[in-house]
Amino acid sequence: MLTTMLKAKLHRARVTHAELEYEGSCAIDSTLLKISGIREYEQIEIYNVTNGERFTTYAIRAEGGSGIISVNGAAAHKANPDDIIIICAYVGLNQQELASFKPKLVYLNENNAITHTRNTIPVQVA
Repeated sequence: MLTTMLKAKLHRARVTHAELEYEGSCAIDSTLLKISGIREYEQIEIYNVTNGERFTTYAIRAEGGSGIISVNGAAAHKANPDDIIIICAYVGLNQQELASFKPKLVYLNENNAITHTRNTIPVQVA
């Protein structure tokens, strides 16, 4: 039996482009892909903090160090430049793999530069 777990997250990325006529996908700065462990062509979920939209697409590479986060194709209807989004990738793990698994959480500033990384989310308190 596999359990679906959060593999990687780019938290509070800012959309830089929404390209309706570009081939569908989400272009992500290749430096962010490498650090997060999200692979080119991997399925990703995007959660738009700005407007509440949630959708599935796949990652493609954008120029390293560019800060580009471009929502493309039909998904461009669901995000606009300057929207704040969370980009997540998931993985199926067996019981043995779960014992040592930690996600890669990458936190970004308003320019899509990395502020810090973690592998746990603090416990939410009342």
